[in-house]
Amino acid sequence: MIKKWYFYTSLTVITVFLSSGFRPFNLETNPWFLISEQDGTHYLYPSEEESEYTNLNIPFTGNFFIGFKQAIGFRESENKYKTVNSLGYLGKYQFGIETLKSVGIYDRSAFLNSPELQEKAFVALLAKNKWELKKEIEKHEGTIINGIRITESGILAAAHLGGAGSVKKFFRHNGKRNFRDAYGTSITSYMKIFGGYDTSFIVANVNANVKNI
Repeated sequence: MIKKWYFYTSLTVITVFLSSGFRPFNLETNPWFLISEQDGTHYLYPSEEESEYTNLNIPFTGNFFIGFKQAIGFRESENKYKTVNSLGYLGKYQFGIETLKSVGIYDRSAFLNSPELQEKAFVALLAKNKWELKKEIEKHEGTIINGIRITESGILAAAHLGGAGSVKKFFRHNGKRNFRDAYGTSITSYMKIFGGYDTSFIVANVNANVKNI
Protein backbone atom coordinates (compact mmCIF):
# COMPACT_ATOMS: atom_id res chain seq x y z
CA MET A 1 0.00 0.00 0.00
CA ILE A 2 2.82 2.38 0.93
CA LYS A 3 4.68 1.51 -2.27
CA LYS A 4 1.59 2.26 -4.35
CA TRP A 5 1.11 5.63 -2.55
CA TYR A 6 4.78 6.47 -3.12
CA PHE A 7 4.50 5.56 -6.80
CA TYR A 8 1.47 7.82 -7.47
CA THR A 9 2.94 10.70 -5.45
CA SER A 10 6.17 10.53 -7.42
CA LEU A 11 4.25 10.37 -10.71
CA THR A 12 2.26 13.49 -9.79
CA VAL A 13 5.39 15.44 -8.86
CA ILE A 14 7.13 14.47 -12.11
CA THR A 15 4.05 15.44 -14.19
CA VAL A 16 3.79 18.89 -12.56
CA PHE A 17 7.51 19.50 -13.04
CA LEU A 18 7.45 18.56 -16.72
CA SER A 19 4.31 20.62 -17.39
CA SER A 20 5.86 23.74 -15.90
CA GLY A 21 8.73 23.42 -18.34
CA PHE A 22 6.39 24.06 -21.29
CA ARG A 23 4.60 27.02 -19.74
CA PRO A 24 6.04 30.55 -20.20
CA PHE A 25 6.52 32.35 -16.89
CA ASN A 26 6.67 35.84 -18.37
CA LEU A 27 4.50 36.94 -21.30
CA GLU A 28 5.70 39.97 -23.22
CA THR A 29 3.94 41.96 -25.91
CA ASN A 30 6.19 42.40 -28.89
CA PRO A 31 5.82 45.72 -30.76
CA TRP A 32 6.01 43.98 -34.15
CA PHE A 33 2.84 42.06 -33.35
CA LEU A 34 0.76 45.21 -32.86
CA ILE A 35 -1.06 46.73 -35.82
CA SER A 36 -1.12 50.48 -36.20
CA GLU A 37 -4.36 51.95 -37.47
CA GLN A 38 -2.27 54.11 -39.77
CA ASP A 39 -0.73 51.28 -41.77
CA GLY A 40 -3.76 50.69 -43.97
CA THR A 41 -4.45 47.11 -42.92
CA HIS A 42 -7.96 47.98 -41.81
CA TYR A 43 -8.76 48.74 -45.45
CA LEU A 44 -7.92 45.20 -46.56
CA TYR A 45 -11.20 43.80 -45.27
CA PRO A 46 -14.77 44.89 -46.02
CA SER A 47 -16.00 45.16 -42.45
CA GLU A 48 -14.87 45.07 -38.86
CA GLU A 49 -18.15 43.45 -37.81
CA GLU A 50 -17.86 39.77 -36.94
CA SER A 51 -21.34 39.10 -38.29
CA GLU A 52 -20.07 39.91 -41.79
CA TYR A 53 -17.89 36.82 -41.87
CA THR A 54 -18.88 33.18 -42.15
CA ASN A 55 -15.42 31.96 -41.17
CA LEU A 56 -13.36 34.16 -38.91
CA ASN A 57 -10.26 32.01 -39.18
CA ILE A 58 -9.91 32.41 -42.95
CA PRO A 59 -11.58 35.51 -44.46
CA PHE A 60 -13.57 34.33 -47.47
CA THR A 61 -13.75 36.87 -50.26
CA GLY A 62 -15.17 34.67 -53.02
CA ASN A 63 -16.54 36.90 -55.75
CA PHE A 64 -17.25 39.76 -53.34
CA PHE A 65 -15.99 43.27 -54.05
CA ILE A 66 -13.24 42.92 -51.44
CA GLY A 67 -11.87 40.01 -53.47
CA PHE A 68 -11.96 42.15 -56.61
CA LYS A 69 -10.04 44.97 -54.91
CA GLN A 70 -7.42 42.69 -53.46
CA ALA A 71 -6.95 40.74 -56.70
CA ILE A 72 -6.36 43.91 -58.74
CA GLY A 73 -4.21 45.44 -56.00
CA PHE A 74 -2.02 42.36 -55.88
CA ARG A 75 -1.65 42.26 -59.66
CA GLU A 76 -0.76 45.95 -59.82
CA SER A 77 1.57 46.30 -56.83
CA GLU A 78 1.33 43.23 -54.57
CA ASN A 79 -1.04 45.41 -52.51
CA LYS A 80 1.72 47.83 -51.54
CA TYR A 81 0.41 51.33 -51.01
CA LYS A 82 3.74 53.14 -51.44
CA THR A 83 4.80 51.49 -54.69
CA VAL A 84 5.93 53.69 -57.58
CA ASN A 85 6.72 51.78 -60.78
CA SER A 86 9.28 52.58 -63.46
CA LEU A 87 6.72 54.63 -65.41
CA GLY A 88 5.72 56.71 -62.40
CA TYR A 89 2.42 55.02 -61.63
CA LEU A 90 1.52 55.28 -57.97
CA GLY A 91 0.22 53.21 -55.11
CA LYS A 92 -1.62 49.97 -54.60
CA TYR A 93 -3.71 50.36 -57.76
CA GLN A 94 -1.02 52.13 -59.85
CA PHE A 95 -2.67 55.42 -60.68
CA GLY A 96 -1.26 57.82 -63.24
CA ILE A 97 -1.05 61.53 -62.39
CA GLU A 98 -3.82 62.55 -64.81
CA THR A 99 -6.12 59.81 -63.54
CA LEU A 100 -5.55 61.02 -60.00
CA LYS A 101 -6.56 64.52 -61.04
CA SER A 102 -9.74 63.15 -62.59
CA VAL A 103 -10.86 61.86 -59.17
CA GLY A 104 -9.86 65.01 -57.32
CA ILE A 105 -6.35 64.23 -56.07
CA TYR A 106 -3.50 66.67 -56.74
CA ASP A 107 -1.03 65.88 -53.97
CA ARG A 108 1.16 62.94 -54.98
CA SER A 109 2.81 62.58 -51.60
CA ALA A 110 -0.46 62.70 -49.68
CA PHE A 111 -1.86 60.01 -51.98
CA LEU A 112 1.09 57.67 -51.51
CA ASN A 113 0.95 58.02 -47.74
CA SER A 114 -2.79 57.49 -47.34
CA PRO A 115 -4.29 54.02 -47.79
CA GLU A 116 -7.72 55.55 -47.18
CA LEU A 117 -7.27 58.02 -50.03
CA GLN A 118 -6.08 55.27 -52.36
CA GLU A 119 -9.10 53.08 -51.61
CA LYS A 120 -11.45 56.01 -52.21
CA ALA A 121 -9.68 56.87 -55.45
CA PHE A 122 -10.12 53.30 -56.68
CA VAL A 123 -13.86 53.31 -55.97
CA ALA A 124 -14.25 56.75 -57.54
CA LEU A 125 -12.50 55.62 -60.71
CA LEU A 126 -14.70 52.54 -60.90
CA ALA A 127 -17.78 54.76 -60.62
CA LYS A 128 -16.54 57.02 -63.44
CA ASN A 129 -15.65 54.09 -65.69
CA LYS A 130 -18.96 52.41 -64.99
CA TRP A 131 -20.73 55.54 -66.21
CA GLU A 132 -18.48 55.79 -69.28
CA LEU A 133 -19.05 52.14 -70.14
CA LYS A 134 -22.67 51.66 -69.11
CA LYS A 135 -23.82 50.99 -72.69
CA GLU A 136 -21.07 48.42 -73.24
CA ILE A 137 -21.92 46.71 -69.94
CA GLU A 138 -25.62 46.55 -70.80
CA LYS A 139 -25.00 45.27 -74.32
CA HIS A 140 -22.17 42.80 -73.82
CA GLU A 141 -22.40 41.46 -70.26
CA GLY A 142 -22.93 37.70 -70.39
CA THR A 143 -21.70 37.35 -73.98
CA ILE A 144 -18.53 35.57 -75.06
CA ILE A 145 -15.89 37.34 -77.13
CA ASN A 146 -12.60 35.67 -78.08
CA GLY A 147 -13.42 32.88 -75.66
CA ILE A 148 -13.86 35.29 -72.74
CA ARG A 149 -17.14 35.59 -70.87
CA ILE A 150 -17.80 39.30 -70.54
CA THR A 151 -18.78 40.55 -67.08
CA GLU A 152 -19.14 43.96 -65.50
CA SER A 153 -16.16 43.48 -63.20
CA GLY A 154 -14.02 42.33 -66.12
CA ILE A 155 -14.95 45.41 -68.12
CA LEU A 156 -14.17 47.71 -65.19
CA ALA A 157 -10.84 45.97 -64.60
CA ALA A 158 -9.93 46.37 -68.27
CA ALA A 159 -10.79 50.07 -68.04
CA HIS A 160 -8.57 50.39 -65.00
CA LEU A 161 -5.69 49.03 -67.04
CA GLY A 162 -6.20 50.75 -70.38
CA GLY A 163 -8.86 53.39 -69.88
CA ALA A 164 -12.52 53.43 -70.87
CA GLY A 165 -11.67 54.49 -74.43
CA SER A 166 -9.63 51.34 -75.07
CA VAL A 167 -12.46 49.17 -73.81
CA LYS A 168 -14.95 50.91 -76.09
CA LYS A 169 -12.67 50.28 -79.09
CA PHE A 170 -12.40 46.63 -78.11
CA PHE A 171 -16.17 46.19 -78.27
CA ARG A 172 -16.61 48.43 -81.29
CA HIS A 173 -14.27 46.17 -83.27
CA ASN A 174 -15.74 42.96 -81.82
CA GLY A 175 -12.60 42.11 -79.87
CA LYS A 176 -10.13 42.72 -82.69
CA ARG A 177 -8.60 45.81 -81.06
CA ASN A 178 -6.81 44.60 -77.96
CA PHE A 179 -4.99 47.38 -76.10
CA ARG A 180 -1.77 46.52 -74.26
CA ASP A 181 0.00 48.68 -71.70
CA ALA A 182 3.72 49.54 -71.72
CA TYR A 183 4.55 46.23 -70.06
CA GLY A 184 2.61 44.19 -72.61
CA THR A 185 -0.44 43.43 -70.45
CA SER A 186 -3.65 43.30 -72.48
CA ILE A 187 -7.11 44.49 -71.50
CA THR A 188 -8.49 41.08 -72.49
CA SER A 189 -6.29 39.43 -69.87
CA TYR A 190 -7.85 41.71 -67.26
CA MET A 191 -11.35 40.94 -68.55
CA LYS A 192 -10.64 37.26 -68.09
CA ILE A 193 -8.73 37.31 -64.80
CA PHE A 194 -11.02 39.75 -63.01
CA GLY A 195 -14.35 38.65 -64.44
CA GLY A 196 -17.20 37.41 -62.30
CA TYR A 197 -16.77 39.61 -59.23
CA ASP A 198 -19.69 41.49 -57.71
CA THR A 199 -19.35 45.19 -58.54
CA SER A 200 -23.08 45.84 -58.60
CA PHE A 201 -23.02 48.27 -55.67
CA ILE A 202 -20.72 50.67 -57.56
CA VAL A 203 -22.95 53.54 -58.65
CA ALA A 204 -22.17 54.91 -62.10
CA ASN A 205 -21.21 58.57 -61.70
CA VAL A 206 -19.41 60.70 -64.25
CA ASN A 207 -18.54 63.23 -61.54
CA ALA A 208 -17.26 60.74 -58.95
CA ASN A 209 -14.30 61.85 -56.88
CA VAL A 210 -12.76 61.08 -53.51
CA LYS A 211 -14.99 63.65 -51.79
CA ASN A 212 -18.40 62.50 -52.98
CA ILE A 213 -18.27 58.71 -53.05
